[in-house]
Amino acid sequence: MISMLIICVLLTWVNRLHLMAPAAPTDGMNTPPATSIDIDEQPGHAIRRLHQISVGIFLQEVGELGVTPVQYAALQTVANQPGIDQRTLARAIALDASTTGGVVDRLETRGWLLRRTSASDRRSRELELTPAGLQALGQVVPAMLRAQQQILAPLSEDERRTFMRMLGRLVTENNALSRAPSDAALR
Repeated sequence: MISMLIICVLLTWVNRLHLMAPAAPTDGMNTPPATSIDIDEQPGHAIRRLHQISVGIFLQEVGELGVTPVQYAALQTVANQPGIDQRTLARAIALDASTTGGVVDRLETRGWLLRRTSASDRRSRELELTPAGLQALGQVVPAMLRAQQQILAPLSEDERRTFMRMLGRLVTENNALSRAPSDAALR
């Protein structure tokens, strides 16, 4: 959710830059010299910076609860889909399987998540929030919502809707290029 937000904010900025910037070379022969490129005019750099900012805001709001944005995404997804298997969770939150395993391990250690072997496929692990996990998620959600508001605060309501629509499009259209494509981006 936060990553999509970042891209939307940048889309407005990128559209402005696109009108000012020269067209990108297509033949490889007209590439500008490296010393003439301003990283602050590159959408990837701005997206990375906004991601840093959004994580900082999230962690500031969540505070002592000690939940990362990725842990929140996992908790929220499991709450929304009790019994989801670990591989499906990984695809839903756009993480590779080993990273998801580490996130699940940490949430299980905190007593917030249960992992059970699937009755229908012994190789699959189904996930469910514990009562403590549901309580923790309930405490995190207001902080997460404040973080989202703070990230979008510089934009008007119309700009927020436009930003989110454009961000969603960028995520969906570029999903296959990700190192860990999300099933959610395909919906």
